[in-house]
Amino acid sequence: MSEQENRPQGPQFQVQRIYAKDISYEAPQGPEAFRSTTSPKISQDITTTSTRIDDNGNYEVVLGATITAKVDDKVLFLCEVHQAGIFLIKGVSEEQCKQIISTHCPTMLFPYLRETVDNLLVKGTFPALMMPSINFDALYHQALEADKEKNKAGELN
Repeated sequence: MSEQENRPQGPQFQVQRIYAKDISYEAPQGPEAFRSTTSPKISQDITTTSTRIDDNGNYEVVLGATITAKVDDKVLFLCEVHQAGIFLIKGVSEEQCKQIISTHCPTMLFPYLRETVDNLLVKGTFPALMMPSINFDALYHQALEADKEKNKAGELN
């Protein structure tokens, strides 16, 4: 068999590596944070970025989370985690590649990110956050619909 016959044909999607790219934890109030009897307001911001890292179809996808707990204007803790993965994506259209990067990759990274956030909070003696699951596929389709609406509005003006 020639080298060309040994190569897989058709679409390819493979996880090459999953790793923690950046982790930050702060408890700026120190011991005062543990004296509060008021339940904190928790906010979370989730982001996804991607970069093509070579011409062989390898992409780095980074799922980021910033979790902040506040009582009044005082920050009890701030936790930032960027969970990354290198994914091989070949043999698909550009649109399919965008969808894989926006849905499948973050879905695979999310359990690692959630575990890292919970571990950081527990080590800071706060309760685990137990972040709820995120439907990245639904978010992707919502973003597509929002873009369509935005483009329609732009054409009308």
